[in-house]
Amino acid sequence: MNKKGILIIISGFSGAGKGSVVKELLSKNDYTLSISATTRQPRDYEQHGREYFFESREDFEKMIENNELIEWASYCDNYYGTPKSFVEGNLQQGKDVILEIETQGALDIKKQFEDALLIFITVPKAQELKARLEGRGTEDSNIITKRLKRAYEETQLMKQYDYIVINDKLDKCAEDISSIIDAEHKKTVRNTHLIEEIKEQFEELLKGEI
Repeated sequence: MNKKGILIIISGFSGAGKGSVVKELLSKNDYTLSISATTRQPRDYEQHGREYFFESREDFEKMIENNELIEWASYCDNYYGTPKSFVEGNLQQGKDVILEIETQGALDIKKQFEDALLIFITVPKAQELKARLEGRGTEDSNIITKRLKRAYEETQLMKQYDYIVINDKLDKCAEDISSIIDAEHKKTVRNTHLIEEIKEQFEELLKGEI
């Protein structure tokens, strides 16, 4: 029987490099990335079940109605959500599942999956975040200011995460997160079955000795 996997929820400030860290984690470890469902049309390079589960609006609304989504939201006239069956199925198979999601969604999911591991990715300093956002060259100053204000608001929620990891160097950040996941697997609360097995082994060994 496979040991149950861990649901790893990764959040962080916009510009902190969450996406890059997740890609690094997936390239170096045998983790499973949670695949979202959406009602938007697939792009040329996208495949159903790889980038997204592409669903009709009617089917997606049935998923909402039947409580088949861990979380969902409407954005730009399309639905996006996390299918419960995909996540739970992989966890039961012993696979660690990574879900990259914003803070409020992460805390909502924690209510459903109490043993989920919440990791928040931050930059070394606030000034560094501003520099990274400006360095993208894709957004004007008003949008950057909004993102910085949002980041400040998210600092109020950081205490509710299990771990805070600084993304100063990408490979080091990914290594730190892998070490955290490895340590989580060794926690006693996740190994009650192993404790019982060892106890039973000693009971069998000591039969007739006591």
